[in-house]
Amino acid sequence: MSRLFSAYVIVDWSAAAKPTTGADSVWIGVLKRDVRFRLTFESHNPATRQEAETKLAAILDDFKKRGERALVGFDFPLGFPRGFAKALSLPGEHPWRAVWDQLNKMVKDKADNTNNRFGVGSEINRRLTGGPFPFWGCPPRDTLTTLQPKRTREHGPDDLPEFRHADEAAKGAHSIWKLYYNGSVGGQAIVGIPAARRLKDARGDAVRVWPFETGFKALTEADLEGVLVVMTEVYPSLLKAVPAAGEVKDLAQVRAQAEHFAKLDEAGKLAALFAGPKASDEVLEAAATEEGWILGA
Repeated sequence: MSRLFSAYVIVDWSAAAKPTTGADSVWIGVLKRDVRFRLTFESHNPATRQEAETKLAAILDDFKKRGERALVGFDFPLGFPRGFAKALSLPGEHPWRAVWDQLNKMVKDKADNTNNRFGVGSEINRRLTGGPFPFWGCPPRDTLTTLQPKRTREHGPDDLPEFRHADEAAKGAHSIWKLYYNGSVGGQAIVGIPAARRLKDARGDAVRVWPFETGFKALTEADLEGVLVVMTEVYPSLLKAVPAAGEVKDLAQVRAQAEHFAKLDEAGKLAALFAGPKASDEVLEAAATEEGWILGA
C-alpha cells in the first residue's frame, strides 16, 4: 500500500488583532522527508497572519519543486452551518465556495494583524436577522446593535443551526458563531478562510479542498493525479498532545497531529479517513457541499 502524501502540514490559526508569538498565536507544523527520506519535523511561529500566509506559500512552493504531495490541515472550519449561503442569497452552485468568495470580499486583514472580523460578523447578522444574532462575542468597545459581547438568545427551530454536523461529531467543538473569548473558532474562520482561498486559487486545480472538491471517498493515487495539496479541516483536540518541557500546547498539538496522519498514511490507513463519517445521506450531502468535515472525526 503506497502512502498518499510525502509531507504533512498542520496550521494552528489565530484571530489575534496584533502581532503575537508563543501561546495562542499562529503555529505551522511541517513533517517532511529529509535527504534520507526520514520524516523530520519543523515548526514556524510567525507573528502575523500575513507572515504565516507567506510562509505557507513558500512551504507549498518548495514541495511543488520537489514534486511532493502535502496534506495541509487548518484548525478552523472551512464551511458554515447548512443553509448559511442560501440565507445570505449568495450566488453560485457551490454554497461553500460562495461563502469563501463572500468572506474574501468583506474581510480586511492588515499586515499588523488588525482586522475587521467583528464588523464582518455584525454585517452578516444585519443581513440574516437584523439583530445581534447568530454571531456573538466581542470586546465591549466593539459592541454594535448587530453584535453583542454575550450571546443574546438560543438557536430556535427556524434559525440556522448552532453547530455543524462535524462539530457535533467532534465532542467539545465550539460554535462558529462565537467570535471572541477562548475557543472562538468563528473569528479564526472569518480571517482564515480568505487566506486558505488565496493559497488555493494561486495554485489552481493542484489544490483540492476536502470534502468539497473530492467528495467523501477513500482517496486513491488515481484520484490525486496532478494534485499537490489536499486541504482539510483538523481539530487538534481530538488527540492528546503532551508538550515537551518549555513547549507551548499549540506547538505540541500541531506536531502530534502531523505525526498522527503520517503514521496512518504509512500504514495505508489514511486514505479511508477521507471517506468521511458513517452518517445519513442528508448529513453527508450537507457536509460535502457547505459545512465541511473534520478529518478523523
